[in-house]
Amino acid sequence: MTAPEEPDTPRVGDKSPWNWLLFIPIIVPLVTVWYNADSPRILGFPRFYWMQLAIIALGVGTTTLVYQMTKRR
Repeated sequence: MTAPEEPDTPRVGDKSPWNWLLFIPIIVPLVTVWYNADSPRILGFPRFYWMQLAIIALGVGTTTLVYQMTKRR
């Protein structure tokens, strides 16, 4: 008989340095100087709109990277 496998639960007090990358998608939208403008326009959309979409992509990419680097194997 083999022992039952433990459920994949997060480690308490995970101090991985990869977790620091999660601050990037929090800090970048706070710097409004980067996206508070009308030009340049891409496909007719002002900078504000496409920068917001880029910030979403940055958040998804950063979260995926941190997850992949910190998950148990």
